[in-house]
Amino acid sequence: MVCQETDLKDGQMREVTVGEQTVLLVCTQGQYSAVGSHCSHYNAPLIKGALVGYRVRCPFHGACFNVRTGDIEDYPGLDSLPTYKVKHVCKSLKLTKRVKEMCRMVPDIKHTILLIGGGPASQVCAETLRQNCYQGRIIMVTKDTLPPFDKPKLSKAMNLDSSSILLRPSDFYQQYGIEVWTQKEVVSVNPADKSVKLSNGTLQQYDQLLISTGCRARPLNCPGWDLKGVKLLQSYEDMLEEQNVKFYMNDRATEIKGENGKSLSHSDFFCAVLQKSITKISVFSGVIPNSDFLAGSELEVDPMKAVIVDKFMRTNIPDIFSAGDVTAFPLTIRGDQRVNIGHWQMSQAQGRVAALNMLKKPTKIESVPFFWTVLLGKSIRYTGYGEGYTEIIFKGKVEERKFLAFYIKDEVVVAAASLMFDPAVAHVAELMTTGQILTKAQAQADDLSWLQM
Repeated sequence: MVCQETDLKDGQMREVTVGEQTVLLVCTQGQYSAVGSHCSHYNAPLIKGALVGYRVRCPFHGACFNVRTGDIEDYPGLDSLPTYKVKHVCKSLKLTKRVKEMCRMVPDIKHTILLIGGGPASQVCAETLRQNCYQGRIIMVTKDTLPPFDKPKLSKAMNLDSSSILLRPSDFYQQYGIEVWTQKEVVSVNPADKSVKLSNGTLQQYDQLLISTGCRARPLNCPGWDLKGVKLLQSYEDMLEEQNVKFYMNDRATEIKGENGKSLSHSDFFCAVLQKSITKISVFSGVIPNSDFLAGSELEVDPMKAVIVDKFMRTNIPDIFSAGDVTAFPLTIRGDQRVNIGHWQMSQAQGRVAALNMLKKPTKIESVPFFWTVLLGKSIRYTGYGEGYTEIIFKGKVEERKFLAFYIKDEVVVAAASLMFDPAVAHVAELMTTGQILTKAQAQADDLSWLQM
């Protein structure tokens, strides 16, 4: 016995130890369930997360799991949680995550789904297809030297071995019949012939197509941007180290100076302030959707060159879908306002939705944006969509680096961010997911019990 029924009230969770493994016990609407206790993404403890209804949301990065089935229902992450019978929990538990059952390709089925791009949207799309009994051919084409990998880690850690950031090992793709073509680039799409042209001149036919080419870093528009030593973080080979970071807000690089073709210092402002000890400077200059290869295809893009899709991730051309950072899509929590959001979690969610709609299983993109980053060992969480906010309401103390910030627009909370204030942002995301309107008055109140704090 690990817990008395009276010790776990409705809407509560408890982490218990069975043998050498921890399990998350949950009571929802009078029913008890037991699932793996750690998020399948980065192993965050789910006991610190937000439980709303039958879903628990990871406090760190926002992944959601059904506590009855263990299935992953929102991202990031690929795998589901193991589940256990509450009355007969095995004492030799070893699973920490669970790969959903998937089918394999049947060579006689003459149907091909082509995925352009090797990021999270393509990865989840491919797996969702196999999880839903698609037995045709799946081809993933990527310019990268690696199969799909955990790109957020490139900017948050240093000296990573390439094998440690792969989303799946190479034998995974072989096992489930997913072809991954690395170091190949699609240069044009011909919807009339249902074909794409690769950079080596070859053509590849498709029956259905996913465009998930992501974005690329926007080059600096100032003299010296092309000097040796100025790097764009795009791939595993571009990874940078983190050290001695200092932020200069509301500024911009006006010039990068150098000698003999190498950069020495950055902008007049940086020269004056940092001339003694410049080693590396990171400039966050934004991104550009990778959609140039679609020129002439009649696929609709917005003024920023993002591919326009509906809530089913369909483009304006039949059998062509798009997902991930390259898309502009209707955001549910903003009244279907068309937005472009470059979040890892949203890319995975869109990849799943695209796959289901390819299989004629009508599914809308309903995910609430959830973003995180790590600065100097501290994690910042963010959820919602704050564009156009007019006010920020703070809880906690910013100067002590422990706070929760509510972004307000038209008397409503449109986004929230936190530092050392878990699981507040995860809970806000779950409330937004259920369609609840969070008011400015709620954000101003001293009582935060509605956040399960």
